[in-house]
Amino acid sequence: MQILLDLHYLPCVQYMSKFLQYDAVVIEQHEHYSKGSYRNRCYLAAANDPLLLSIPLIKGKNQQQNIRHTRISYDTPWQRLHWRSIFSAYGNAPYFEYYADSLAPFYQKKYEYLFDFNLDLLQWVLACLDINTSWTLTKEYSAQPTPPLQDWRNAIHPKPQRRRKDIYFEATYYPQVFEDRHGFIGNLTILDLLFCAGTQAALILESCITTKHT
Repeated sequence: MQILLDLHYLPCVQYMSKFLQYDAVVIEQHEHYSKGSYRNRCYLAAANDPLLLSIPLIKGKNQQQNIRHTRISYDTPWQRLHWRSIFSAYGNAPYFEYYADSLAPFYQKKYEYLFDFNLDLLQWVLACLDINTSWTLTKEYSAQPTPPLQDWRNAIHPKPQRRRKDIYFEATYYPQVFEDRHGFIGNLTILDLLFCAGTQAALILESCITTKHT
């Protein structure tokens, strides 16, 4: 089975579980940018509550623009702020130092396009998790993809009212940095799982899948 996904910024655990649940992943590159989605945002487990990181975009009609043409804005030092937030949230995590040196360059290079930045980060995540699932980019846009391709574009969403019920995913517990303050928070950015679980991250990710497509 194959799944069609939109491309997210440092995807959540649920999103990454699809790379283990399905035989192949297709990433949409011909859609229009959608505001308020995970395409330019993610959530960390900060000291008090989940912390939103949002990549600023150059103002314009992004909603009517191909995702590959959506440009990142550097009017604010968002890279420095995001990295500072990541360090603040996970600097004491057991595996932060193991991954930090290879992640840091993404916050030093100035990418022009959001899609390129997200795609490079996704490939970094896949390498860290040692996931070798086949993935490709769409060749054209299709409102109704042909089965057996499962359409999950816009289904994994930060807004509860826009999320699709996922009977194949249930967040698995693992120790978190600030768990003593606010308990376990599931389905955060995959960074949370990597920094907290390290080499066990892929096994925990697989345990989140309740039923695997065949």
